[in-house]
Amino acid sequence: MKKLYLISFIALLIAFSGCTELVKRPQEYSLILVETSDVHGAIFDYDFINDRASSGSLSKVHSYVKELKKDNNVILMDNGDILQGQPMVYYYNFEKVTAKHICSEVMNYMQYDVATVGNHDIEAGHAVYDKLKKEFNFPWLAANAVKKDGSPYFEPYKIIIKDGVKIAVLGLITPGIPKWLPEELWSGIEFEDMLESAKKWVPQILENENPDLLVGLFHAGYDYTYGNVDYETYKNENASLIVAEQVPGFDVIFVGHDHYTWNEKIENINGDEVIVLGPTSSARQVVTASVELKLNAEGKYEKSIIGNVVEMKDIKADSLFDIEFSNEFNEVKEYVSKKVGVFNKSVSTHKALYGPSEFIDLIHHIQLEISGADISFAAPLSFNSVIDEGPVYVRDMFKLYKFENFLYTLNLTGREIDKYLEYSFANWFNTMENEDDHLLLFKSEEDADSEKYNSYSLLNNFYNFDVASGIKYTVDVTKPMNEKVTITLMSDNKKFYMDSTYTVAINSYRGNGGGGHLTEGVGLSKEELFSRRINSTEKDLRYYMMKRIEEKGIVEPELKNEWSIVPEDWWLRAKEKDIKILNPENK
Repeated sequence: MKKLYLISFIALLIAFSGCTELVKRPQEYSLILVETSDVHGAIFDYDFINDRASSGSLSKVHSYVKELKKDNNVILMDNGDILQGQPMVYYYNFEKVTAKHICSEVMNYMQYDVATVGNHDIEAGHAVYDKLKKEFNFPWLAANAVKKDGSPYFEPYKIIIKDGVKIAVLGLITPGIPKWLPEELWSGIEFEDMLESAKKWVPQILENENPDLLVGLFHAGYDYTYGNVDYETYKNENASLIVAEQVPGFDVIFVGHDHYTWNEKIENINGDEVIVLGPTSSARQVVTASVELKLNAEGKYEKSIIGNVVEMKDIKADSLFDIEFSNEFNEVKEYVSKKVGVFNKSVSTHKALYGPSEFIDLIHHIQLEISGADISFAAPLSFNSVIDEGPVYVRDMFKLYKFENFLYTLNLTGREIDKYLEYSFANWFNTMENEDDHLLLFKSEEDADSEKYNSYSLLNNFYNFDVASGIKYTVDVTKPMNEKVTITLMSDNKKFYMDSTYTVAINSYRGNGGGGHLTEGVGLSKEELFSRRINSTEKDLRYYMMKRIEEKGIVEPELKNEWSIVPEDWWLRAKEKDIKILNPENK
């Protein structure tokens, strides 16, 4: 009996201990780390919004990883922002809420080892991400997302042991969420500075866990200057490179959030090399780190790490994956194929880059109807989405409005409305020196002359190019920054007063300070923004837009002709030139 107890005790000790000493560490070991990031609902090899095959999907990733696992030791990781984008995830976020979420079903099936939370995952709201946190068979990390008492809301890091080799994965999330999302979506969570959090957790991990490999899984971008900030900016949205340089101990850091491809070798403050890797969005790429470990005489692993970017476009989707989730696929395909109404005219987001457009005016019309506000602000949320004349389906609503923003109604003075518009156009339109100059602000002359269909050629993000409805105004492209806008009247021809207070319809991203229009442009603090809010919709704006279009049946998008660009001949000439650069179809 004593012998039996002894055997049972040893078995339990092995089962529950995380010590690598119980399993002999190999003299040499090879490992491949695979990262997906910013999948944005691209689960199947099908674009539900545009009703066509997609270039990337988790089905393709699964096919690739299955093949990789045949001859390699693999750790599969996701780096956040999977819960927003395609209607598939919207359906499970907000429609079929009692069922097990498609993301937990799929990612558990794919045997993900670990994941980090992204800002668009938080955007889905507590009900969604709290439920998913329980459904995942792997930990969801975010060390710098903490409760009021400072303890992590999600798990801070994960220890993975492969054949006696110990790998530690630390997860961090971009701390910019309170600037973009309503507090009710992240209530009870505070987002710490990434550098501060990494400096706190890395020494603990190194001392307490003594890992053979330390991996960063950061839902934050590489370019710390994004948004006109710098290396010293506190709570930098994209602090991944800063952490890589300033916090010794990491062997490889995987990044996301910025939708850029990264495969860089950098040197940290101790002179050690760190590999920084990141894929683009929608499962069109994965990045891998091929790790070779060799034990030296001191019992430490000498490491060789090679980063690689793998395109998914030529990978065949996994047939067994597609069969496994065929019922979910068919259910959502039927959902997005439901007719909402009819448009008697085609609309395009791309036209909104160059001036007044039917697309933005349609959004204004709906926002003003829903809110009853005096004035509406809106911007194109997609670079080149088109809704064709004819029947409009649920899938088209994701072209009309890309994100799950709420609609706020705020109080702003006339002077603040003017500052808001000046800020928008200062980041959008060039100050034209002659009629042959560019209308748009490009990053450089090389970008302007490249004639590439690429929104990244623009100096600033197109989704921050806000215009107003409810007032009449002109934009003079020959005038310098902060002197371009002249507001003349309200749309009903009543006088517009700088000192009067007006109600303004605005999406929640902008209403929380996103883009800087209300904070940097108008000069309102976070506290002031909250005090100016009159009300908010209970559901996302897309939901209400869909209901309005269903009620109307037939919608006629038309120009409201409330604003214009002067001089008109300069504008038309520059517009034609810049369309050729950004739109190869010249539409």
